[in-house]
Amino acid sequence: MALKALEGGKSAESNRRITVRGNDDLYFFLSFVGDFGFRDMREMMERPFFAISKTRKEPINYLSPDGKTHVTVSADPTYGLATIWDADILIYLASVICEMKRQGVNDIPRKVTVRPNDLLKAIGRRTGGREYELLAAGLDRLVATTIKTNIRAKGRREATFSWLDGWSQVIDEREMTQGYTLEMSNWFYEGLVLENGVLKIDPRYFQLKGGLDRWLYRVARKHAGRHGEKGFEIGIRTLYEKSGSSRPLRLFKHDLLKIVDRDNLPGINLVAVGERKQLKLRMIYTGDEGEAEVSCKKLLRKTTNQCDQVVPLKPKNPVVQGATTESEDYIDPKEAKGFLKQVTSAFGAKASYGILEPETVTHLRENCPGWDIYALHVDFDAWLSADPSRTPANYQAAFIAWAKKHNERNRHTLGR
Repeated sequence: MALKALEGGKSAESNRRITVRGNDDLYFFLSFVGDFGFRDMREMMERPFFAISKTRKEPINYLSPDGKTHVTVSADPTYGLATIWDADILIYLASVICEMKRQGVNDIPRKVTVRPNDLLKAIGRRTGGREYELLAAGLDRLVATTIKTNIRAKGRREATFSWLDGWSQVIDEREMTQGYTLEMSNWFYEGLVLENGVLKIDPRYFQLKGGLDRWLYRVARKHAGRHGEKGFEIGIRTLYEKSGSSRPLRLFKHDLLKIVDRDNLPGINLVAVGERKQLKLRMIYTGDEGEAEVSCKKLLRKTTNQCDQVVPLKPKNPVVQGATTESEDYIDPKEAKGFLKQVTSAFGAKASYGILEPETVTHLRENCPGWDIYALHVDFDAWLSADPSRTPANYQAAFIAWAKKHNERNRHTLGR
């Protein structure tokens, strides 16, 4: 079947057609990205490369505090700036390229043809007609947005590029769309093929609705990932400058603290620390979706092996002499279910150690009104650290009990 390519991007209105002879001229990447994990380009994760508002059209201008790094993002007024939701397409492409590298593809192409249905499903969107229109508009913005930066400028004063150099719809003889051919810019492509140029992200990221939530997740994922349980602290004003937000600082701070209050970024724990005028955000990476499940499976395998060596579980029915029996390591389903529940409960308690669960915060706000729960949390951790013997078996219950006792002893000081 003969296929054609219908161009999009800056020349979308021209509807110029290019004939592509035969399916062999196209490379369709058919694997579902969710099967091997999502990747994001490190250099895109902390700088204001994307608008965190869907309606922004004015440029973004960023200069790092040390004056060494600058980013300028501008757009064609017809399309507006590429948004952080449009960046989902780039995350998909980054994941595709990483999978090609993993499979040992020698000549990784800068132009990739994907099926829009696969792309939309992978990034957690529906696949109706309206969604295809929104996807096309996002591709147009990725082509029309212009970035100027000295990040990875290779000895030049700065590099100027768009995220995509172009895109086109691949259609068949019935005028039905078979795929989208996306041509990545050199700057974006080179960042993907660099060693350690990408970072794994949680697939639940695509469920985040707010632009600031999405941006904050990407910043936290990049910075907190290598800082362990202590996390990474960064000032609110620094975050404000990195975000490129057009909102006043006080409103940005208000929006940010609402996200901290919800504390629902996947695999990230957020805590506000410090004095109100010098407020900082502590970001703690707790792991991507699936990591806890894998660790739990390893723990189960290890524990099961130990149990087999000590006392193999027997079938409940008596064994008839000479009859064919099941193996001696038969595990009764009811016993196995109870065992799994015990192990996973213990693993879950360990995983939440040092983290405030939303239910804990809600409970304490109802029972200890007037107190800053996150400030109490910092004091509680300091109290635990002072004496290792205080390490609790149930972190959430211990903090609740400690906070209630603190409230009983000190509530007379509230309002002073």
